[in-house]
This record gives sequence, structure tokens and C-alpha cells, in this order.
Amino acid sequence: MTVRLRPLLLILATLVVIGAVALGLRGTGSEPAPRYRTAGVDRGEIIQTVATNGTLNPVTLVNVGTQISGTIQRLHADFNQPVKAGQMLAELDPALIRANLADLEATLANAQTAEAVARTKLARSEALVARRFLSPSQLDDDRQAVNAAVAQRKSAAARLQRERTNLGYAIIRAPIDGVVIARNVDVGQTVAASFQTPTLFQIAQDLTKMQIDTSVAEADVGSIRVAQPATFTVDAYPGRRFDALVRQIRLNPTIQQNVVTYNVVLATTNPDGLLLPGMTAQARIEVARKADVLRLPNAALRYSPTAEGETKERKGAAPGAGVYRVTPEGGTERVAVTTGLVDRSHTELVSGPVQAGDELITGDGAAPARPAPAGNFRLRLF
Repeated sequence: MTVRLRPLLLILATLVVIGAVALGLRGTGSEPAPRYRTAGVDRGEIIQTVATNGTLNPVTLVNVGTQISGTIQRLHADFNQPVKAGQMLAELDPALIRANLADLEATLANAQTAEAVARTKLARSEALVARRFLSPSQLDDDRQAVNAAVAQRKSAAARLQRERTNLGYAIIRAPIDGVVIARNVDVGQTVAASFQTPTLFQIAQDLTKMQIDTSVAEADVGSIRVAQPATFTVDAYPGRRFDALVRQIRLNPTIQQNVVTYNVVLATTNPDGLLLPGMTAQARIEVARKADVLRLPNAALRYSPTAEGETKERKGAAPGAGVYRVTPEGGTERVAVTTGLVDRSHTELVSGPVQAGDELITGDGAAPARPAPAGNFRLRLF
């Protein structure tokens, strides 16, 4: 039985070898890969933009602090809560202020009594001087005593008024209508206003109107003007674009490691409340737009031949920007062009011997395909 199977196995092995040789010959007979990749010249719109990043902020953001030191006794507002101007946000413990008020009220009463006594003494001295029972110099001393008592009374009244004002400052109120976006204190926390005013709350006036504070390099800021349109995206909504306008170009530069940037403020609307303060925005400011112009692929302007002896300079070609196209001999020909606006994929053709429909070289031919890995098939003959 084994002797009869060997001729069949030999026939099968021969057929497998013949098939493999046929497939190899078929693969070697395929057309070679093109030497160059090309792209066509067309007509269309070019929008030149300046790309920048920034942070979304409310147009009006007020930091609410306190002018006096104390301990937070009560809180009347929390995160995301709408508030009205004058509404109570928090209260400080007024115990020390009330004690000072009582002390100053007593001091004022004492000063008023001293003033009354001095005035009575002055009136008595004036009557005695009129009757020549008292020296006029004594009258001058009594008048000076009255003036000193008046000054003491006014000083005590001023200190009392200041402490009453501090008692009013113990109640923290909202300065504007808006929404509380930050609360930095809790009940029982002590705030000290000795050196700088601590921030207790942050209130955004209107979250339906937002702004983007962007940083634009000094090389690009010269092309930006107020009221130019812009679009931006945020990571929270990657598939959606929002519209904006340039509202302000601030003159104060920011210099970091010899890099100069300027703050360009973009204004946008937020009617749906999707945009939140602090979001990072990737913005593009439109600085120029042209419609129905000849467009060159940007890749064609970046291409340069790598093989030596294949480039043919066109007669009369001026140095500068240029594109390459394939010559009838199979080499490359450089054509000088004058360019204009540039966007992310195309460049405006201002002048040059290039027309719509021309094919320009954008790169060398595709890399050869990797050979398929050899199979693990083995034929075993018995």
C-alpha cells in the first residue's frame, strides 16, 4: 500500500512546485511602481489663518474679598449659584467689632462730656472777664481747652464711624449680578486682610458671553486686525466648531525665553452654556480670503528631487519659489512661480507658467511593497 502512494505524492509535489514558480513569474511581471507622486492644480478658495491657543474666560469676572479680618460665621452662596447685586454671600463673626463699638461709644460720650464742661467753664470765664474779675489770659486758656475738647469729640466720633463701617464689612455682599463660579472659604475659616485682600468668591457676570485670551507670536500679530472672524474648537466637543471675532489686541507683550507674544482677545457667544471657564481653545483667526484663484498643492512647493542629474532648469526661471513637473524624457523640470496666500493645504498662484489641471510632483514614487513572509508549508515524502 505504501509503494502505491509514493507515485501520487511525487505528482502532488511536482504540481505544488510548478504552481509556486508560476506565481513568482506572475509577480515579477507586474507593472513597476511610478517614480513620482503628483497632484493637480485647481481653482478654488484660499483662507489664510493664524493658529493659536488660548483659555476661555468670562468677559467680566469679579473677585469678591473682604476688607477686614475675621472668622467665617455663615455662608449664603455656593458654587454655580445665581446671585443679585447686594445679595448676602457670607458673614464674618462680629463679636470683636461689637466690643470695639461699645468701647468707642463710651469714649465718644466721655469726649462729649469733657466738651460740655469746657464750654461751661469758658462761658463763666467770659462773664468774669467782662466784670474785670478775671484776667483776659485766663480766657485764652479756657478757649484752648474748648477747642481741644471739640477735637477729642470729633476724633472719637470718627473712630466710632469707622468701626460701624467695619461692622457693615462683616457682611460680604455680591457687587454685581452673576453666577458664583468659585468659593474659596468654608464656615469656621479665618481670613486675614492685613497685607492683601483675600479672595472669597469669584462671580462671572454673564456666562452667555465669553472671551478667549490667546497668545499670538510677534511674527503673526501684524496681520491680525480687530473684528476679523475666527473659529475655535475645545476638547470637550471635538467635532464642533465655534465662531468668534477678534475684540482686542493688547499692547502689553509677554516675553518668555526671548519669545515675544501678544494677548489677542477673541469674543464669542455661549447661549447653550456649553463653554465653561478655563477650557482650552484651539483657535484659527482668518486674516485673508480669496475666492476662485489658482491653487498649488503645498506638497508640490516643498518637493525637491533627490537623484542627481534629473533636474532641468526652465529657461528664464527666476530664483525663489518653484514647483517640479515630469519632462517627456522622464526627468524633472523646475518651474518658477510667484505665490500669494497660503492655507493648510494650498497656496495661491499669482504668476507662473502653470495652469489649472497641470500635474505637479509632490513626492518620489511609493516605497516598494514588503515581500510576503514565507509560509511554513513543508512537503514530506515517505
